[in-house]
Amino acid sequence: MTHDAIATRIAYDAQGLVPAIAQQHDTGEVLMLAWMNAEAVAETLATGRVCYYSRSRGKLWRKGESSGQTQRLIELRMDCDGDALLLLVDQLGVACHTGRRDCFFQASRDGHWHEVASPVVAPETLYGTTAAHAP
Repeated sequence: MTHDAIATRIAYDAQGLVPAIAQQHDTGEVLMLAWMNAEAVAETLATGRVCYYSRSRGKLWRKGESSGQTQRLIELRMDCDGDALLLLVDQLGVACHTGRRDCFFQASRDGHWHEVASPVVAPETLYGTTAAHAP
């Protein structure tokens, strides 16, 4: 089956997108949630380097193109309904634009949000002065 044929089996939403969860392949750590369109899925499968679709920029977003913090695809999985993807990846560096290892660093405890992980690297190091609005 070709990469394009695999991409067409996915149930995209009305905007042509599907949610994609990135998980570190060897530890099970959930890194981030992003969106993919058929072109991003096909490119990811063809190159082995994860590519998403940036809703804010309206174009493909190759993970790490600005920060150098890339994701190498190990395996692509689709859920039972075909409307969500799980990407087992090998994450190079941090996954979150805030400089944290993953994007899930806020926990609800006692009716309040608490940061449960600190940045590993300063966002300015990854993106310059526009870090607050990166990806």
